[in-house]
Amino acid sequence: MTSTERIGGDVVVETLHALGADTVFGLPGQHALGLFEALRRTDDLRVISSRVENNLAFAADGHARARLAADPEGPVPVTPMIVSTGPGALLTLASLQESRAASVPVLGISSQIPVAGLGGGRHGYLHELPDQQASFRDVVKSVHVVRTVSQIPTALREAWESAATAPYGPVWVEIPQDILLALTDLPRITSVTARPAPLAPLPELVTEAANLLGAAKNPVILAGGGTLRSGARAELKALAEALRAPVLSTFGGKGVFGWDHELSGQSWLEDWHSTEFLSDADVLLVLGSGLGELSSNYREFAPRGRMIQVEADLGKLESNYPALGIHADVRLVLQALLEQVPFRQSDGEAEKAVAELLAKVRERLDAQDLATERKLIDDIRAAVPEGTQTFWDMTIAAYWAWSAWNPEGAPIHTAQGAGGLGYGLPGALGGAAATGGPALAVSGDGGAMYGVAELATAVQHGLDVTWLVIDDGGYGILREYLTGAFGQSTATELARPDFAALAKSFGVSATVSSLDTVGKDLADALGTPGPSVVVLPALLKMFEPTHLEKK
Repeated sequence: MTSTERIGGDVVVETLHALGADTVFGLPGQHALGLFEALRRTDDLRVISSRVENNLAFAADGHARARLAADPEGPVPVTPMIVSTGPGALLTLASLQESRAASVPVLGISSQIPVAGLGGGRHGYLHELPDQQASFRDVVKSVHVVRTVSQIPTALREAWESAATAPYGPVWVEIPQDILLALTDLPRITSVTARPAPLAPLPELVTEAANLLGAAKNPVILAGGGTLRSGARAELKALAEALRAPVLSTFGGKGVFGWDHELSGQSWLEDWHSTEFLSDADVLLVLGSGLGELSSNYREFAPRGRMIQVEADLGKLESNYPALGIHADVRLVLQALLEQVPFRQSDGEAEKAVAELLAKVRERLDAQDLATERKLIDDIRAAVPEGTQTFWDMTIAAYWAWSAWNPEGAPIHTAQGAGGLGYGLPGALGGAAATGGPALAVSGDGGAMYGVAELATAVQHGLDVTWLVIDDGGYGILREYLTGAFGQSTATELARPDFAALAKSFGVSATVSSLDTVGKDLADALGTPGPSVVVLPALLKMFEPTHLEKK
């Protein structure tokens, strides 16, 4: 092949650039060589590598989330990820499950065995699976398969549009090895554009919802992750103020409504006072939430009034509670409602109810021995510079942050969607690549071991990530769950490395901190360009669950 000849891999790269990509997360493999040769020959796409494919997919997820948070009203920032056939592809599944649960637009591209081997036969190709697509069909939004070079632009455009159509989510494209390597005389691809179709509401349903809200004496809004993804912050604020309706957010919706706004009930959804506050609404407007296990306080939420549910994911609409269901993008519904709902003057009642709710939450926490945990969250938040994206693994500190973190100026991204371990560091690497950093990652020592190899990625690409590792000697939250249920725990105590020494072996600066100094140590690390690690030996506790005692 000469330097002027083009192959299928070039068509992929050209199409991605035309669609709007500027960064690709990729890990090479034998069947994907044509793609990586094409990436080598272009200046249009930045390539961020990884050490393990599941971390690569988490990084792509973090990149897309950071772009969404930075420009929620702009074009949907689909992030491409490239892996090889079989084992490489399969390692992304757990991460793609998180992207699907959290509605994150990731475009996964995998190589495949040669075209002649497809169809389920046992040909003995390296990495061969009888039906690789089948492993992804129930995890991603859509699967797209290419069989000729000429199919590449259209397949990638359809996949991009699928990822960027509400509800956003990951998609999967498979391209055989011989297609990626095949010489082509197709002209250079420059004009491919994606046009995701807007998911507009039915007007009669909007009118019915506006009538219900207009007649309500005690309207309340619950804003979920779909509200955040749709970029509806301004519209939500306008509607809440028009109706004088308190707003609580789910853990996935944190940041979509002003944390200190006079109508903000914040996001203490695992507190029974918040559960009852939502249940007491005579009309509850649920925006972009399926009211799953966590948002419903483990199914104990029981609405006593009418409910309106706006949801872009049709499968979630009325899946848990009866409601006036509106299948649509949240932002479009809010825009339509604002044209019809009455504007109410404040009488102070809603503001008073919100203040009383937050006071009850504080009183409940004050009655428990939780000063260490509450101060830690406050110290971490105070150390984070304005505009820093934060990425949290499944660890006790993150469980606290779901409720307690103030996301104003410091967006929070967590693995709470699917609940898998290992998200913190690779997610933050993607976030730093998206914004130029700094980014904060928070992990426990158990979750840290899932992604510790990506310290090499941080160094290699010069990514400005500070990684806080809270070392409690095991899987802390599982220790609590097992001990609470059975009086003792099993398989939760872990041997682990000297994280500071390990970081330094990668050339990463590292500090062993304490509960007294962690705020300063984090601030110093976040203020110093490049990767850094802060290790905090600490045994944290969770607040008592309220769905068991209901008070």
